[in-house]
Amino acid sequence: MSAQTARGERVQAQRERILQAAQKCFTEHGFHAASMAAIAETAQMSPSLIYRYFEGKSQIIQGIVERQLELMVEDLARRQSRGTDLAAALFDSYYDIEGEHRFDDKMEPALVLETTAEASRDAQVGAVMKRFDQTISNALRDWLRNEGVAESMLDVRVFALRCFIDGLLVRKLRQPDLSPELLRQALSGALGFVRTA
Repeated sequence: MSAQTARGERVQAQRERILQAAQKCFTEHGFHAASMAAIAETAQMSPSLIYRYFEGKSQIIQGIVERQLELMVEDLARRQSRGTDLAAALFDSYYDIEGEHRFDDKMEPALVLETTAEASRDAQVGAVMKRFDQTISNALRDWLRNEGVAESMLDVRVFALRCFIDGLLVRKLRQPDLSPELLRQALSGALGFVRTA
């Protein structure tokens, strides 16, 4: 391994350590209440070291969103390649049935909602969230296209599906003990609508 490769891996490991610490702090305290000092303490490093990797909290938030996007795209691609039904994929993801996400990987619903709110105040976070939304919509569009949804209906169906998924995020916060059977039936009904031509 070359010195440059080893340095790149160290940089990536440090960035990941910071992002995990920040995600934990943001989840527990919110963006504005979580200080850089608290993030540094959670990451077990000095605040000055964090500033070598990130200019500030806004850039850290962008890093968390970009990391989450990569995880979600990988997750969707993996499930689709296995031939998983979309309703089953959403159900499994909601309950993390496969257990493939560590706590530090998966954004808690409260953090997703707070990130969405922050996007309306911070143009850089807004740009990252817009790309996040577009990428997920494109992945869902491809999935529905493969399931036979007519091209002329894809935009409408993806929009309906995104509204449903976003609503599930809020529901997960407000109803953490949601019955799996109720969710399974709701997904079946919603996806039945989305698939109809």
